[in-house]
Amino acid sequence: MSVIIKEVLTRSDLKKFVQFGVDLYKKSPYFCPPLAFDELNTLDRKKNSAFEVCEAIYYLAYDDNKIVGRIAGIVNHRANKAWGVKNTRFGWFDFIDDMDVSRSLLKAVENWGKSQGLEAINGPVGFTDFDHEGLLIDGFDQMGTLATIYNYPYYITHYEAFGLTKEIDSLEWKIYTPKEVPERMARISALVKEKYNLHYAKVKNHKELIQRFGYTFFDLIDEAYRPLYNYSPLTESQKKYYCDVYFPMLNFDFLSLVLNDKDELIALGVSMPDLTKALQKSRGKLFPFGFIHILKAIKAKKIDVIDLMLIAVRPDYQNKGVNALIFDEQTPYYNKYQVQYSESAPVLETNLKSMANYTYFKTEQHKKRRIYIKPMSL
Repeated sequence: MSVIIKEVLTRSDLKKFVQFGVDLYKKSPYFCPPLAFDELNTLDRKKNSAFEVCEAIYYLAYDDNKIVGRIAGIVNHRANKAWGVKNTRFGWFDFIDDMDVSRSLLKAVENWGKSQGLEAINGPVGFTDFDHEGLLIDGFDQMGTLATIYNYPYYITHYEAFGLTKEIDSLEWKIYTPKEVPERMARISALVKEKYNLHYAKVKNHKELIQRFGYTFFDLIDEAYRPLYNYSPLTESQKKYYCDVYFPMLNFDFLSLVLNDKDELIALGVSMPDLTKALQKSRGKLFPFGFIHILKAIKAKKIDVIDLMLIAVRPDYQNKGVNALIFDEQTPYYNKYQVQYSESAPVLETNLKSMANYTYFKTEQHKKRRIYIKPMSL
């Protein structure tokens, strides 16, 4: 195979870049297509405010004028400075099962990183922790989700052949919905609520959420996640973007907001109806009819699967049982919508606090992902 690597320079090529990631998986029953408009906005230097602190380059691999692979090279200067590293990230890395293709794409990003004086290549990761990250290495017969990467098993061999090795793993669970809040969790929730004078806040829509809490929603996430692997705090522009794009998609029954006696937001939990089947029907596109499938999934009265997107607790309230309040509030809603189980977000293998949340429930640890790294000198 004669592989030709071309940089993505036009809007037309960027659309091809996004579409290849969907077309490669058209026969997979497990793949969850991303929202096409969101992918384009994320990769667009004019629309993604992450470019205030990031640089990026995109490549397509061709064989006989046919696209056979893609990759994004990213430098997050803020994250590199915060963590004292000189890394080039790679993401949006998809390819046919051909070693020449995968190697040529990785080499292109590696050479780009070297030209900027960087020392290692790591991924798959995106611009921020809200982008897809972590190669699926176990659980290939499980449904993908909007928030995670699904990839073919052969990717692992290609990563290892290039010399990439494990940097860190993350785990995912199915959490089966109990008929009632587990007794011990309910007891902890009540005690913590009384001891620290905590209460819930409910909002009806995204406008009320922004009006009442503004960017403190993401300020709390920044505080809670700052110590976690490779996390980089969001810029004000990024916070606005996520508010504008994702808040309207929420079912606000599945949003838990915990306040203290000063009405400060000290903890939150976000879940949303699983959109995988809707996105498979629409192939990730809103138009002409894709939005109908997505709206049906979001507004459904009966929901089989929920995606547990995130839980965040302010550092001064961590290790005090505050997480119990979120599960205590959410479990009745899960039963109201007849949710069979929830899909956890990826949890870093080092994040034992988050793993402890699931010990109260019947669970199935069903997926594992890995972020890889390789010194550029090798």
